[in-house]
Amino acid sequence: MKKKWLALGTSMIALSLVLTGCGGGSDKKDDAPKTIVMRLADNHPDGYPTVVGDLAFAKAVEEKTNGRIKIDVKASGQLGDEKAVIEQVQLGAIEFARVNASPLAEFNKPLGVFSLPYLFDSEEHLWRFLESEDGKAMLVGMESGKLRGLAYYSSGARNFYSTKELKDITSLAGLKIRVQQSRINMDMIDALGASATPMPYGQVFSSLQTGVIDGAENNFPSYDSSNHYQVAKYYILDKHQVTPEILMMSKVAWDKLSPEDQKIIQEAALESSKVQIAAWKEYEKKSLETVVAAGSTIVEVPDVTPWQEATKSVIEKYREDYAKEIDAIAKYK
Repeated sequence: MKKKWLALGTSMIALSLVLTGCGGGSDKKDDAPKTIVMRLADNHPDGYPTVVGDLAFAKAVEEKTNGRIKIDVKASGQLGDEKAVIEQVQLGAIEFARVNASPLAEFNKPLGVFSLPYLFDSEEHLWRFLESEDGKAMLVGMESGKLRGLAYYSSGARNFYSTKELKDITSLAGLKIRVQQSRINMDMIDALGASATPMPYGQVFSSLQTGVIDGAENNFPSYDSSNHYQVAKYYILDKHQVTPEILMMSKVAWDKLSPEDQKIIQEAALESSKVQIAAWKEYEKKSLETVVAAGSTIVEVPDVTPWQEATKSVIEKYREDYAKEIDAIAKYK
């Protein structure tokens, strides 16, 4: 019996050695590169220009890393509203996000300059600044808020629209205009002779319909997609604010990347910006066609000077807070 047990034990040891020699050992390391999956949050729906840019970014990163880094774009606010997403990006719980510069100002004060009225004379002026070293420095400066700005996306210009005819700046006098809950926005409305009425975005349609407010302000795609054009058919192109979107990354996640991967991420972000800007222009064009076909009256503003003059007091009120940024923007007129 002892001989049988000895023979069996010897056989098991031999089998173990054979398996180990053939690669069956559990301690052998797998040298194949692991796929890294990161998430990108966007509160707009699929097909919206910012999401088009997000997907172009994700595709470029995957191609440049041969599939080693994949970015899963979560659109339609799947990961939360903008403020909640920003906080999660700060913590590193979400790696990327596309967020408007306006709510980001709460986390990085210099970005609040984009809320000031009539700072930019044209879209060309805006992009000259954004693509300059001063504009790029604002993205890098976001690191103080545990965020890494990668690229700017287009969000068009915000304009006024109303249930009452809008011909020029004097048409705003006495109108009740819905604005975002922002002190700068409320000061701007007051300076233009209208009455600022802050309220949630979801209440604007019914408030226009019932006369609680006379008008609101937003870009063309939002005016279209919200159906506000159905009840407020007068839209004036005053372009009082041009606040860019920002594609950003968690500083926590950024610092974990190798210098080579950081370079790839940055390059892909800048490439996606070009795609997004083109998508925005096309989307904006279609929105214009939609609202005009529905009977909206679109009024051009040939000279924004009177509007700038009327809101100088707003600029002066906040000049001390944004002096560096205001002076930098003025250089690129």
